Amino acid sequence: MDGTRIDKWLWAARFFKTRELASKACEMGRIESNGVRAKPAREVRIGDSLRIKNEAAEFEIEVLTLNHQRGSASIAQTMYCESEASIELRRKAAEARRLLGPIAGAQPSGRPTKRDRRLIHSFSGKQ
Repeated sequence: MDGTRIDKWLWAARFFKTRELASKACEMGRIESNGVRAKPAREVRIGDSLRIKNEAAEFEIEVLTLNHQRGSASIAQTMYCESEASIELRRKAAEARRLLGPIAGAQPSGRPTKRDRRLIHSFSGKQ
């Protein structure tokens, strides 16, 4: 096995839930292979360095093994080695999110109550 499609590898390494999401990330330019923007069909080989931006974080990794089948999370973690700088950046970003607390990105739960709806209408000027 000389190489594997990068979208299959990203899916097998559990960076994305589906292969389609991995493919879309490649098309949107969120995946770089050895400093070059990667297309979904690009082959990934052992020793390649990847930069991956997904909804969770940004990763800088080196490919250690190839696998085109999705396995358990423990197997997926052995497929790559993340750089120390990447780990530190992700740790700092997580700390910043933790300090912001529940205020950042807070979403109301469910539908507004009758009182909430009255406040919304009074604020927007509706009767």
